[in-house]
Amino acid sequence: MKIAIASDHAGYEMKEQIKNYLLEKKFDIIDLGTNSNASVDYPDYAKKLGEKVTKGEVDFGIGICGTGIGMSIAVNKVKGVRGALCLYPSMAEYARKHNDANVLVLAGRLMGIDLAIWTVVKFLSTDFEAGRHKRRVDKIDEIS
Repeated sequence: MKIAIASDHAGYEMKEQIKNYLLEKKFDIIDLGTNSNASVDYPDYAKKLGEKVTKGEVDFGIGICGTGIGMSIAVNKVKGVRGALCLYPSMAEYARKHNDANVLVLAGRLMGIDLAIWTVVKFLSTDFEAGRHKRRVDKIDEIS
């Protein structure tokens, strides 16, 4: 599975830890930055992340900023992205099962690394249920 991961400065440390965890588990990772704690603008990284996902260059994306809110708003501006800010594994599970989320957004300042990794694992291991949920996802995709 190929995963793109991106963060701003507030999510940098968490991004590095998640990236290393996923590499140890043999995931193919594309790191879109940022590459330090120096202040950057999250919309720049959200745009790169969303475009990788919607162009089909990766299976899923993971975005991280301080609260996850800014990254979530920005990545969802990219047409075809269904980004979900998930603070718990159960949120990630339903984001995949019911909403076919293709980008997981995490809060670097609000989550510990163990909870974040648990949330990532649940997101990546959960399939979309389709059925009645497909109709709803199709309606979301029609919104411009």
